[in-house]
Amino acid sequence: MKELFISAKLIEEDVIRFSPAIEDPHISLLIDHKDVLKLHGTKGRSYVDFHLTKPLPLGHSYFLLVPSVGRVPLDVKDATSFKNFDEEYYFDGELGAMYRKTQTTFRLWAPLASKVVLKLKKKGDEVFLNISMFRKEKGVYEIVIKGDLDEAEYLYEVTNNEIALESIDPYAKGSMADAKSSVVLNLEALSVKKERANLPRIDNYTDAIIYEGHVRDMTSDLHSTIVNKGKYLGLIEENRKTEKGHRAGFDYFTSLGFTHLQLLPINDVATIDELHPENSYNWGYDPAQYFVPEGSYSSDPNDPKARVVEAQMMIEAFHKKGIRVNLDVVYNHVYDYLNSSFEKIVPGYYFRKHKNGKLQNTSYCGNDLASEKRMVHKLIVDSAKWWIDYYDVDGFRFDLMGIIDAETVREIAKYGRSKDPSFMTYGEGWNMGCETHHKLANMGNASILPEFAFFNDSYRESVKAYIAGDMAAKDHFLYSLFGSSQEWSGRLPMFKHPTQTINYVECHDNRTYFDYLETRGIKSSKEKEARCKLALAAVAFSFGIPFFHMGQEIGQSKFGNDNSYKAGDTINKFSYVLLDSKHMEANFFRDLLSFRSAFKSLKSPDFSKIAPHVDVKEIGGGAILVVLHDEKSFYPLKDISIFLNPTNEPINYSFEKEVTLLFTGGGKALGTNTKLNNVLVPKDSLLVVAN
Repeated sequence: MKELFISAKLIEEDVIRFSPAIEDPHISLLIDHKDVLKLHGTKGRSYVDFHLTKPLPLGHSYFLLVPSVGRVPLDVKDATSFKNFDEEYYFDGELGAMYRKTQTTFRLWAPLASKVVLKLKKKGDEVFLNISMFRKEKGVYEIVIKGDLDEAEYLYEVTNNEIALESIDPYAKGSMADAKSSVVLNLEALSVKKERANLPRIDNYTDAIIYEGHVRDMTSDLHSTIVNKGKYLGLIEENRKTEKGHRAGFDYFTSLGFTHLQLLPINDVATIDELHPENSYNWGYDPAQYFVPEGSYSSDPNDPKARVVEAQMMIEAFHKKGIRVNLDVVYNHVYDYLNSSFEKIVPGYYFRKHKNGKLQNTSYCGNDLASEKRMVHKLIVDSAKWWIDYYDVDGFRFDLMGIIDAETVREIAKYGRSKDPSFMTYGEGWNMGCETHHKLANMGNASILPEFAFFNDSYRESVKAYIAGDMAAKDHFLYSLFGSSQEWSGRLPMFKHPTQTINYVECHDNRTYFDYLETRGIKSSKEKEARCKLALAAVAFSFGIPFFHMGQEIGQSKFGNDNSYKAGDTINKFSYVLLDSKHMEANFFRDLLSFRSAFKSLKSPDFSKIAPHVDVKEIGGGAILVVLHDEKSFYPLKDISIFLNPTNEPINYSFEKEVTLLFTGGGKALGTNTKLNNVLVPKDSLLVVAN
């Protein structure tokens, strides 16, 4: 006998579809294991549709009673795509575990669920107690437990479609190691004092200098005296040294002169064994929990308080040094959608699908979060607000921002700036062809996102090529140099203002620039090092927001690995051995950032006001000279001339009047009062003078 695939699904609010097309007048619906409703069907080719007299309410147990088959559970997950679902079940209140010393309220949004059980284990207990929760309005389940539940562990057992699954709390603020359970915390008692007095105001994004790093990478190298390697606390240890006595860790990074440290994701990630982090590695683009810091960076992953306190301490230590901290956040996908708390609690809701019901995969990570849905929007915004309010972060870099809807990121930006006018929002604005009718936060919509900056891959590719000696990229480089906001050589402006362009040649993705030069046939280490310095200068002297990757200042290599997201410490770590051999390059970078900070015209948020005062000349077969007239940054000096020479020949240039040397391939020359009429710009180098 041929076996039949049997299913019962709620396909509309008042229509149940049963497969196969069995003709039986005695099929009925069992409600909450007690009430029986007789059904009358209309037979299709391979199914029977049962039309109800009114919409079927969610939150109940349903079985189809089929005499020839038995009990068939009713699958209601398609209800999440019904027209009025978001309107009917949107909940605007607080979710998660809300602690008070005398009681804790647990609140979970699970509108499809017929039953939710709180599994609770108080600190010191050995077993979880099962406590049934009460269904409230908007599909929320709630229970209030009396007593002091600080550090109590908990899980939810959620029954959807007659299948009960255990899940952590998607709104949890505390966690045991490896997300084995969520934890109630007295968060007020764990709050670290916030000190923002040393943070200078950022009037325009172009005032910022962003340096990208990774908690583990910045501290894991064995060749330093950092004690807590790979940890939040290790990143803020003072008075640490390299083997040759140079500054290491916190003292080194805070000495460089950047205004913002952008950290790769520090929220809880799925693929690092928190109890044995030495056995695994990941950048962090595989989110597991959106409100909880990553435990492998804490001193004790099984102490739920440690990660919460230490992440705050790390951020506040940089604040005391006048450095803001931006977080890289991944609100476009999760690591494993099927086993995520989202899919376990509200199956079928949180992820974008094609019209045929299959998951969209624009992220190339297996799933895309449906940020345009109201409760997904709420989760993302609530998470961002939590990092702003509790962890005191200063901005967000949105991973794959181009597949997140514009309204969601705009709300986050608005909230951040309501707390601090200097708050930054920027991200990867690639237009990846996502299937949705909502406006997305990609570069094509830059005009409706004036408060956002975008990683400018056009800038990246043109600068990489030109500095590597490709003279065909010169015009594209000049277009990029002017903030991609000025028509040049037939290219129309990409952005209205330079405040929207993140200018970079290197970030965590792709090859380091040192390795890229190898692919362009440049083999000499000396030449690669010179061109790496020239690339740093190109970024620093461009209109827009300069962005640098950890280790770029010393020409660090990843040995040709162009996607080192799980390649381990050997490939990804900041090399203190290399710093010892290239500390002069690090000094050059310090001088470069100091010079950029004083260069007011380069930080202009409106290039149209600067353009009339800028001249560009090509000299010596591909080198360029950029002259900024009436520059008042170095009063009484008037005109600033910037030479960039990526050619293989030195360039001689004569001025009609004597000029003052400001900056060379060795760094700042201010204070030397060197005057000259003729200048020599070495190959693969730069020079800045003024009169």
